[in-house]
Amino acid sequence: MVQINTMMAGRLVSVMALALLTGCATGSGPTSPPMVGGNVQYGDAKAVETVTNSFGSTDLQMIAESMTRSMLQSPALTAGKRRPLITVNEVKNKTSEYIDTRAITDSILTQMTKSGAVRFVVDTADMQDQTEELARQNQSGLYKKSSSKKMGKMEGADYRLVGSISSIVKRSQELHDVYYKFSLRLTEIESGVVEWADEKEIRKTTTAR
Repeated sequence: MVQINTMMAGRLVSVMALALLTGCATGSGPTSPPMVGGNVQYGDAKAVETVTNSFGSTDLQMIAESMTRSMLQSPALTAGKRRPLITVNEVKNKTSEYIDTRAITDSILTQMTKSGAVRFVVDTADMQDQTEELARQNQSGLYKKSSSKKMGKMEGADYRLVGSISSIVKRSQELHDVYYKFSLRLTEIESGVVEWADEKEIRKTTTAR
């Protein structure tokens, strides 16, 4: 009887050891990020990125969070009972480097939408896709008339969101200094009045070794 219990205990220890090894290998623990390709692992998307002083993910996140927070405090968006409709224009890149400005406005749009304070209508970049979809539903003959969305029902925006990003770059033998300024403004379409405006400044300096 003692021999049987010893054998069962040995098997139990083996199973537990195997489970522990499997968990470690797959990185299932809360502090073990999954491994990819042997020497690549997932990192924190919110971690400060300081690989170079070019425009990076941390800059994008700082701008989106700052602009969203400021805009949501604007009386133009909080005074009325009806959630205002906003259309987004492409942000102008006035820097000397490539910057995906659509990624910035997409982040702002996402955060603003999640707040529930505003609504966004299709912007100029997506207007062609929108009109093509309406035309397909109404003119292709493929959709039931009772379910196809009618032409002439699109909502007009109350406000237009426009912005730009610019930079000043200074170099010396010891320093490489980059200054970014992101500007954004909200204009009432009917009156042309700028109801809100703000800017975010970022300075990044690299010291030569």
